[in-house]
Amino acid sequence: MKNRKQLLTYLFWDILSAALSWTLFFIFRKIIIEPRVFGYPVPVEFDERYFLGLVVVPVFWIFLYYTAGLYRNLYRRSILHEFGISLIITVLGTVVIFFTLILDDVVSGHQHYYLSASGLLVLHFLCSYLPRLIITTRTRNRIRNGKIGFRTLMIGSNSKAVDIYRELTRPGSYSGNVFTGFLLPTEKQKPGILEKELPFLGNMKNLEKVIKKQHIEEVIIAIESHEHSELEKIINRLERYDIRIRIIPNLFDILTGKVRLVSLFDAPLMEISRDIIPPWQVSLKRVTDISVSLLSLILLSPLCAVLAVLIKLDTRGPVIYRHERIGRFGKPFTIYKFRSMVVGAEENGPQLSSRNDPRVTRVGRFMRRTRLDEVPNFVNVLKGDMSLVGPRPERQYYIDRIVQRAPEYLHLQRVKPGITSLGQVKYGYAGNLDEMIRRMKYDLIYVENMSLLLDIRILAYTFLTIIRGRGI
Repeated sequence: MKNRKQLLTYLFWDILSAALSWTLFFIFRKIIIEPRVFGYPVPVEFDERYFLGLVVVPVFWIFLYYTAGLYRNLYRRSILHEFGISLIITVLGTVVIFFTLILDDVVSGHQHYYLSASGLLVLHFLCSYLPRLIITTRTRNRIRNGKIGFRTLMIGSNSKAVDIYRELTRPGSYSGNVFTGFLLPTEKQKPGILEKELPFLGNMKNLEKVIKKQHIEEVIIAIESHEHSELEKIINRLERYDIRIRIIPNLFDILTGKVRLVSLFDAPLMEISRDIIPPWQVSLKRVTDISVSLLSLILLSPLCAVLAVLIKLDTRGPVIYRHERIGRFGKPFTIYKFRSMVVGAEENGPQLSSRNDPRVTRVGRFMRRTRLDEVPNFVNVLKGDMSLVGPRPERQYYIDRIVQRAPEYLHLQRVKPGITSLGQVKYGYAGNLDEMIRRMKYDLIYVENMSLLLDIRILAYTFLTIIRGRGI
């Protein structure tokens, strides 16, 4: 709720500032530029081009801000960073608008083009940056005054943890951390001196319970030097949650430039990046997901109607199969597919399908071979539960069994599950637990090498496989 309110605030002012800057620019052209071109005063009349821009321009700027990642991390903004990124985006956006909406105007010389472009750049930057500056400043003041806080869990209990705790909670701190308690990094360890300052919540065995019960938004890892062997295990367990992770850097991290200064007033902590790909690629991937899913559902709607009739004629039961799957950060969601099995196929418990599974219907066999049973997955993509490309979503029942043998499976939950995946492309369907673990290795390779180019290659291979009717 807190993030949604802040997002709506940014969206409101971004739309308003884009509309205002376009209006001021239109008036600027009528009063300053066009009289110089034509040699006589030009009345300010709002024509079709103005109203077209009034609709298109704000949408364009919102898309550009979204692609650049400006609607993420809304509460932890630096004023200097806000200035720099706003200026860069304004320059980029001005160039695009200039060449698409302005360049074909009749002008008498290049100086009028330069004046138009400069006017649009200055007007939009002032109109867009000032509201953002006010919002950022107000947000930082509310954090400093304790009106906005981030529920924080400390991992560690000795001198380093105490030092960081006192640094972040000192009067006038900009951190906004509201500590709920601390966990010990190992089971054998006993609570240290931090117990005098914060509630003791147990050890790492209690991690999942504490994060959910305490609604944790940030975890700070402040362990001693002799405990660094536990660091990788701790981070691996935390990466599956949608929370901010920060650690105390060692001297090597500082000397090699791995420590990023977020704020002059912040404690010396290194943030563990949650993004596998740059923010602009994350945003562009989401835009691609939405565009392709909408187009696919529209184009395939007649075929979907035919499949619905065939499913009904073939066997009794619903057309759409709904089941719970586990998505990014371990969050459950309902997946939609065309039903390809008989009703009650798993009445004796969860059971993976095999290549010649008798539970698969005649229509279901055709749909699986052509991947048409997964067309309703596009609805999951539109809802944000899935992506076009990503590890296939599994049930919690199988995840629990995979993790017992291959704990690294949890790395897959750093990304959204997908309609198709590298594991599907390179390995195919998995009929048992051993095959699921072997397929998982390909999906881990995807997560570690994730990029838009790799997504395109996987989609292309999937399309060719479907055309050949081989299934995956």
